[in-house]
Amino acid sequence: MATLAVSQPQIRQPGQVALFFRYLRRNKSLAVGLVILLGLCIFTVYGMLTADLSNAYPLSVKSKQPPSLEYPLGTDFFGRDLYPAMVVGLWQTALIGIVAGGLGTVIGVFLGFIAGYFGGPLDSGIKGICSVLIPIPAFLIQVVIAGSLDKRDVTIFTMAFVVLLLAWMVPTLVIRAQVLTMKERQFVSVAKLSGVGDLGIIFGEMMPNLIPFIVASFVAATFSAVFASFYLAVLGLGPLREPLLGNTIWAAQTQSAFFNGWWWWPMGPAIALVLILGSLALIIMGLDEISNPRVRKKE
Repeated sequence: MATLAVSQPQIRQPGQVALFFRYLRRNKSLAVGLVILLGLCIFTVYGMLTADLSNAYPLSVKSKQPPSLEYPLGTDFFGRDLYPAMVVGLWQTALIGIVAGGLGTVIGVFLGFIAGYFGGPLDSGIKGICSVLIPIPAFLIQVVIAGSLDKRDVTIFTMAFVVLLLAWMVPTLVIRAQVLTMKERQFVSVAKLSGVGDLGIIFGEMMPNLIPFIVASFVAATFSAVFASFYLAVLGLGPLREPLLGNTIWAAQTQSAFFNGWWWWPMGPAIALVLILGSLALIIMGLDEISNPRVRKKE
């Protein structure tokens, strides 16, 4: 007697995109931070495609105009349309953060691996330099360096370089601590016994496991770089002609914008800066859940 074969229902596994969005529903900090950051990117890209960016500079439009259909964010004392000024200021501020934070992270990863993996005098020297410099307030060092530069020579990339000078120390110590822990694990010992060289162990075994820490260090370094570029610009130490968010607030402060009734002048840059730093802070909190097993939530 023939037996009927019972077909088993196939279970479809969710794709990577579905798993990503499912994780974002659980990791609220990361989700909200990414949404805010995406909104800022859309605002910037849309503004660069639609606004006349030449109006972001002095003597371009009628001065001291409140927000209207013609000037959505108003104009300032110097005759700049604050809408294109906001668009240009956002990408310039982001550029400083990404350049300084990215290079600082790359340098930190390089020095962290050298110090943590090879140890010896290199480890002592790198750790000693970081231990000496970290207790000194970065704000003071950056102000002294930026204040010693000729204002005519200060550019966006000059500011990024000033911020970069101290952006590598924290990533170095973070990566060094992780490397010291990881090189004692069993899979590294097995790789050494199998004849894998140091570079093979670093790039093939350890680096992939440290990607969450590297990404978190990059976001944290970018956060610090954006904040540093802001307070340097607010003190008048940035490229004064460029509409950086900090420069716009500094100019509004020097002209007593609030006391003269020009309340719209510093409002846009201040809100934008809060959104940038807030989104990066939320992303850092979300990434901490991924990289730190102690706070990682279970499905």
